[in-house]
Amino acid sequence: MLDTTPNLAVNKVLGDLDAALTEGDVEAAAALFEPQGYWRDLVAFTWNVRTLQGREEIAEMLRAQLADIVPRGWSMTPGEDAEDGGGFLQAWIDFETGTGRGHGHIRIRDGKIWTLLTTLKELKGYEERRGPSRPKGVAHGADRARKSWAEQRAEEDAKLGRETQPYVVIVGGGQGGIALGARLRQLNVPTIIIEKNERPGDSWRKRYKSLCLHDPVWYDHLPYIPFPENWPVFSPKDKIGDWLEMYTRVMELNYWGGTVAEQASWNEASKEWEVRVRRNGEDILLRPKQLVLATGMSGKPNLPAFPGQDVFKGEQQHSSQHPGPDAYKDKKVVVIGSNNSAHDICAALWEAGADVTMVQRSSTHIVRSEPLMEHGLGALYSEQALANGITTEKADLIFASIPYRLLPDFQKPIYDTIRELDADFYAGLEKVGFMLDWGDDGSGLFMKYLRRGSGYYIDVGASQLIIDGKIHLKAGSDVACLTEDSVVLQDGTELPADLVVYATGYGSMNGWAADLISQEVADRVGKCWGLGSGTTKDPGPWEGEERNMWKPTQQEGLWFHGGNLHQSRHYSQFLALQLKARQAALPIAVWGMGPVHHLS
Repeated sequence: MLDTTPNLAVNKVLGDLDAALTEGDVEAAAALFEPQGYWRDLVAFTWNVRTLQGREEIAEMLRAQLADIVPRGWSMTPGEDAEDGGGFLQAWIDFETGTGRGHGHIRIRDGKIWTLLTTLKELKGYEERRGPSRPKGVAHGADRARKSWAEQRAEEDAKLGRETQPYVVIVGGGQGGIALGARLRQLNVPTIIIEKNERPGDSWRKRYKSLCLHDPVWYDHLPYIPFPENWPVFSPKDKIGDWLEMYTRVMELNYWGGTVAEQASWNEASKEWEVRVRRNGEDILLRPKQLVLATGMSGKPNLPAFPGQDVFKGEQQHSSQHPGPDAYKDKKVVVIGSNNSAHDICAALWEAGADVTMVQRSSTHIVRSEPLMEHGLGALYSEQALANGITTEKADLIFASIPYRLLPDFQKPIYDTIRELDADFYAGLEKVGFMLDWGDDGSGLFMKYLRRGSGYYIDVGASQLIIDGKIHLKAGSDVACLTEDSVVLQDGTELPADLVVYATGYGSMNGWAADLISQEVADRVGKCWGLGSGTTKDPGPWEGEERNMWKPTQQEGLWFHGGNLHQSRHYSQFLALQLKARQAALPIAVWGMGPVHHLS
């Protein structure tokens, strides 16, 4: 009788894949996949972030890349057994390429590869000094020229950007820039982080005082230093700000706070950027080879233009500028918008004693925090997940192993369950006229976030205030104009207002490129974010990965890094390795650079 245990079955497929790739037999390698099988690659094979679908596309990539990548040594990760996933087998895998070592995940159905994830874990000869290879921190013995750690850091800070040039400049010192800076520091890539705020974490401290992460702590760790075990499940903004400041110091980042990046241009002859910054009243010209915009996935604030804004005598603010509710007790406030920020601001204003009205112009997906934590995140990011052996790194890779084309089918059952469990809650919202949706295809919050980065609220209390009528709701009509003391809607409703808050979201990140570099470069790069799903605010054609994020763009030397804390942690690894490979002048052949379809 044949032994058909999961380990043997997975090892058989990996052995066949290893043999086909070693022999350069592209067709044989592609034939190991299902006809519509998926290969998601994070840098290891494509020097890009790409998902391939179907044997033909997989073969096309291999024909272009195989001779340069030289993959070998495919095997199951030591200490990890294959598992029966219910209709498929799955396993953690390791492999090598000519320049690096890789790690990944495989799913197999009926002897064929259904999904394959390959990620570049490290570059040979440029491994991070961690664990057993960590630096000693001191050279024992006597040395009259010895410099202390503090003296060495002061010398580095004094010279970098003046006597010596950084290889990378990161514009934006929030969690994205800080996470990437930490990765690059560990890879010995000279980097300066430019941030207009004075202190690391100020981008959080300066937001409205009730702001708190809606994602749980297990989802939000930074690289290298996880939050301590007594860290709250949902992090208040000022606590996050303090953590980022501590992290920046401990990870020894070259962080230029109080610095404004004023203009950047690409020098084609020297293959470097010229970045003019102003720091402490001093004009400095930096000449990095690589420029990373880490200004937040959401880009520039969207400020709508309505007739009468110039005559309104009260205050007007974008949500990103809202200081909090303290000054608005007994004031009449109109909040334009109905997503996360709008709900948070409305709830805080009500708590402070304001008379607040939410204007909902389009439908919004709502999911309460508790069922989202249990059904949406619990299997990967929770105390129970940790108890089950799902570390943060494993959780990130499990999530990454599901191609975005398949992800809606994985998500829909979760939100079907939540909709049934919370039927009374949703009925209450609909009764007061709140316009609900579940995404164009019923796939819920995560797909909305990945497709458009907006259109949802994780409920932490504001929805009940709407149901109870404590937050007034006006849904289904857009703004017609502002008068001296009110907001007038298109249906004729007039809402008296002392303050108008525009919780109207943000534009594409390439808007920052237009401001800092030029509109020509912004258009060359095109829209950032979105999968090309053809759903609301995510126009096609299908991209299969986030547009322009964490990978090469059509502008040489220009990169975009952003997203939530989870994405800042996870994708900073792959962006840092791409930058290190270029600094080390390793052979790089980028595959899959697609055309630009949307400019903003």
